Amino acid sequence: MLTPFSQATPYASQRSATYAKHGMVAASQPQASQVGRDILAQGGNAVDAAIATAAALTVVEPTGCGIGGDAFALVWIADDNAGNGELHGLNASGTAPAALTPQAVAEAGFESMPLYGWTPVTVPGIPAAWAELSRRFGKLDFQTLLAPATRLAREGFPVSPVIASLWQRAEMTFRQHLTDTATAGWFETFAPTGHAPRAGEWHRCEDQAQTLEAIAASHSESFYRGELAERIDAFSRETGGYLRAEDLAGYQPEWVKPIAADYRGHQVWEIPPNGQGLVALMALRMLEGFEIDSRDNPEVLHRQLEAMKLAFSDGQAYITQPESMTHSVEALLGDAYTRERRALIGESALEPTPGTPQAGGTVYLATADSDGNMVSFIQSNYHGFGSGVVVPGTGIALQNRGHNFSLDPSHDNVLAPGKKTFHTIIPGFLTRDDGTPLGPFGVMGGFMQPQGHVQVVMNLIDFGLNPQAALDAPRWQWMGGKRIGIEHDYPAPLIRAMAERGHDMQIDHDPRGFGRGQMIIRDPDSGIYCGGTEPRTDASIAVL
Repeated sequence: MLTPFSQATPYASQRSATYAKHGMVAASQPQASQVGRDILAQGGNAVDAAIATAAALTVVEPTGCGIGGDAFALVWIADDNAGNGELHGLNASGTAPAALTPQAVAEAGFESMPLYGWTPVTVPGIPAAWAELSRRFGKLDFQTLLAPATRLAREGFPVSPVIASLWQRAEMTFRQHLTDTATAGWFETFAPTGHAPRAGEWHRCEDQAQTLEAIAASHSESFYRGELAERIDAFSRETGGYLRAEDLAGYQPEWVKPIAADYRGHQVWEIPPNGQGLVALMALRMLEGFEIDSRDNPEVLHRQLEAMKLAFSDGQAYITQPESMTHSVEALLGDAYTRERRALIGESALEPTPGTPQAGGTVYLATADSDGNMVSFIQSNYHGFGSGVVVPGTGIALQNRGHNFSLDPSHDNVLAPGKKTFHTIIPGFLTRDDGTPLGPFGVMGGFMQPQGHVQVVMNLIDFGLNPQAALDAPRWQWMGGKRIGIEHDYPAPLIRAMAERGHDMQIDHDPRGFGRGQMIIRDPDSGIYCGGTEPRTDASIAVL
């Protein structure tokens, strides 16, 4: 039963849920949350606040997102004070460059898509996402929205603790793997004093400030068809890259129809493929067929793990750009196929394999305003800072999203020029089954994301937790085969019970691998928002 206003705080963080009437911004970094709140105070709406917060996050949390990454959004636009309205989806993921072919990758000496350098770089979608959201739904001037991020980049900010630890870990990795001229700029931009910043240390980046100003003044045109595009093209040509001005000029974000699955009187909404939100919906469809009583019931946890494994094995086999999928969303979510997959869930852990239905590094934020508009927004470099390629003089770190492409010609997600790959970042949204909006949610973190979605949705609906407790609760994640990572504060009897059923349980004391989420739920009667924010990072909620 969904009880967002419950006062219970059963988990270790002991954070209280946050309430507000006139506006709320939940983000993974306090300075970014405050930026969004200030935009609301200036008369902006939830969309304006989301754009400003997202831009600020590229500055204060570069370990997960940057100007050279991708984005997705679910946007609820209210028609009246009762919250009635419509949910819109924006896919701002980029395509493979025209010159990036399987043959080109093989000629470069790779048997699979690498993680670093130019090869995994795809066209960035973040600047286009900001501009498109502002154009269609924003109230304030675009330059006003990016001004706080520009100021943070120019004047600097003290780095927060979890971000500092991720920054230092990235530096250690990059000193081993970034050895060519294409990636040398990372150290100049993100370790200008000779090392990654420590917690509380001041960091500034004038190059990024100037880039944000150019994006703001041109409504992102400079990035795709102007001076910034020319600089990206020139650096790519100089250092053996595949990305060209023509790839950037041809890019446009895409408005898409969100997809949903019914779950116990509610609808859970996701962006359609090429995003992996479909994985979460497939798992929830399987789980709806079981009686669910308690988080601490071994049978419940076992079924969660098995449903997730089955859904993921299908997702990894079939999700890509929609026209390249051999099995449709409708087939994968269909009743007959759901029953078939659910029937595979027995008493012991299985080795999942894809079924055959009928053919047919990230930050997340949530915003809400006094009119009932709500935004679920996510943007990412994919893997930490991304490819390691930083365009000189711009502060633009380019993503490595192309790492997810397959080079197997028989695979649905095989690399092709102009194609969008299987994408990990997914925003979520929850409504009642009558269409009443409840609010945005998300859990970032690579392939943890659909697993996080399933867990927080069940925490809300099945286990009656409020948004904060739903995020506080310990998490698990499937890691391939029968391997399950699980946070150390899960009850020991549950972990033993899973091991007895054949799961390879790996207890983890580092919470950073289990995703970082935000959530805002709106009470349909009072219009009051209840928010939760992630205890595993430097997150905060700012309210109006």
